[in-house]
Formats: sequence, C-alpha cells, structure tokens
Amino acid sequence: MGLFTRDRLDTQCTILIEHSFDNLHAHVELDGDIELGPGDQVKVHGAAVKLPFGERLTLRRDVTVWKATPFERLWTKMKAQLELTELYEITFSSEKP
Repeated sequence: MGLFTRDRLDTQCTILIEHSFDNLHAHVELDGDIELGPGDQVKVHGAAVKLPFGERLTLRRDVTVWKATPFERLWTKMKAQLELTELYEITFSSEKP
C-alpha cells in the first residue's frame, strides 16, 4: 500500500437480509480474512434487492474493497473525533428559561 494509492481487493460476500415485524436488517460478511478499517470503502455488485414484508433472503454477491491510504485513515479518525465532540455540546435540561 502506497501513501497516496489505494489497494483494491475483489472477492465475494454473503448477504443476509430480513424484513419482518421483529427485524429489518442487511448483514454483509466478506469472504477471506479481509479486515476493514477507518476510511475503507466497500461496493457490493449486483441489482438492488426488494424483499417483501415477512421474508428473509440469503444470497452471494461479488464485492470490491478499496483500502484507505494512511492519510485517509488519519483524516477519517480526525473527522470522527470532531463529530463526536459536537455531541458534547448538546445538553438536556428540565429548567425553563
């Protein structure tokens, strides 16, 4: 991995989708031992899935992973820290002015 170039990995994944009263989720599990970090991007290939209410679906898809450069990782961590500190400024008070 270079300082300013991204590594690209092509692999497959398993997707579990559920649309029911108890659950509404889509979980993606990558094949292989690919560890994702801050700033990494993942694109799942294929047509959009529309699942009717009350159903569950498991499918396989191709996926492309772009690993972030060291600069992008640092930038992502700094941005996340700044966005988190914005939450500290919010207060909840029962006192009326």
